[in-house]
Amino acid sequence: MSVLSVERKTEILDRLHAYGKVNAAELARLFNVSMETIRRDLDVLEKEGHLKRVHGGAVKVNFQLGEPPFVQRRQVRQDEKKKVAQRAAQLVNDGDTIVMGGGTTILEMAYCIRGVNKVTILTNSLPTANVLLDSMNQGLFHGKVILLGGELNEEQYSSRGTLCEKMLDLFCVNKAFISPGGISLSGATEYTLEESSFSAKMIQVAKETIILVDHSKIGVEALCKFSQLEQIHAIVCDQEEPASWKSYLENIDWIIVDETAAV
Repeated sequence: MSVLSVERKTEILDRLHAYGKVNAAELARLFNVSMETIRRDLDVLEKEGHLKRVHGGAVKVNFQLGEPPFVQRRQVRQDEKKKVAQRAAQLVNDGDTIVMGGGTTILEMAYCIRGVNKVTILTNSLPTANVLLDSMNQGLFHGKVILLGGELNEEQYSSRGTLCEKMLDLFCVNKAFISPGGISLSGATEYTLEESSFSAKMIQVAKETIILVDHSKIGVEALCKFSQLEQIHAIVCDQEEPASWKSYLENIDWIIVDETAAV
């Protein structure tokens, strides 16, 4: 396969989007070009802000080994998170039993749950529980909120650990709403073992798993994987799925947010 420079760069970005990283030697074989040619392509793409060069290849700019604290993440991509959250909240129906994980996108979803009745919501997130409680007190929706206890994570404002998971194990719910650290063709990932373990438990107790991500998390692989793609029923995102993902998403409902939605 020998392609022009523009086509190579497009394919490199598509692969980067899908997998979160690319290997220079594999790209050279794929395109039937020299390693020096691939290095030049990667250098150009890095200067344009599309990727970060690492030994042996490149990673997506937001490929991270750790996750910033909750307060810091609240200030990032607020509009995108709110649009994703609004669309996800529309998937909550009368009589639903749901579990909502931690994270800032899930918190935005809590603000958007309106006009539903007899809904039971479980969460390990303190800010999310507070928002839901305020909404119920204002009559914005009717139901009950169950805060899952355990060891508190001071950076992420959530409970975690064995106690939290054992409490969740007492329930069976219709839907799990999870906003992971990243999602790629390898599956959904989190940045810590504790978050990964809790997300896996959410999937275990739920009949349906719904993932909330903005475009920055597509193709990102955090440290700890908690699910395969086939365990996911729907993905709510602010952009279309990458072209190279389509054949892997036949049984997953990819829900694109309404770009005209108010934020």
